[in-house]
Amino acid sequence: MTTTVYARVESPLGDLLLVGEAVADGPDAAGAAGVRLRSLSVPGQKGGAVVQDGWRHAPEAFAEVARQLEAYFAGRSTRFDVPLAEGAGTEFQRRVWAALESVPYGSTVSYGEVAARVGSSGAGVRAVGTAIGRNPLLVVRPCHRVIGADGALRGYAGGLERKKLLLGIEGGAG
Repeated sequence: MTTTVYARVESPLGDLLLVGEAVADGPDAAGAAGVRLRSLSVPGQKGGAVVQDGWRHAPEAFAEVARQLEAYFAGRSTRFDVPLAEGAGTEFQRRVWAALESVPYGSTVSYGEVAARVGSSGAGVRAVGTAIGRNPLLVVRPCHRVIGADGALRGYAGGLERKKLLLGIEGGAG
């Protein structure tokens, strides 16, 4: 049995809302108190999570995630190692999100390159853009590293200013 837990963490992007699944029986193979991260969203994010009745405020459950986020924003870490909840998204979205996770820190790729990686080039670029826009794990799953073929910043559920800030932290285009 799982319980939905949440916390807010301050960041250069604004207060991040972290949502996770806590295993009721205590710690599991996932690590920190048995919490698996399901969503990380920013204020005003298109499609971002909203705290629901019945969710439990549990900042202590996200201590490790908060530590890794702080290290990332301070430029001391280039990757995240947190347990993620499974089952979100369609099979196609999960393929696109897996492709995002393979984009190295400080690098960018185009939407077309992501489409080619998932076998959906051509008209599939639009579907890839939609899948990227539905990524529930901003920052942790680096959708901010995807840019237009011409190098322009395009689309980001958290807003283009935040995308530019994240790319700046990573020393990439922005």
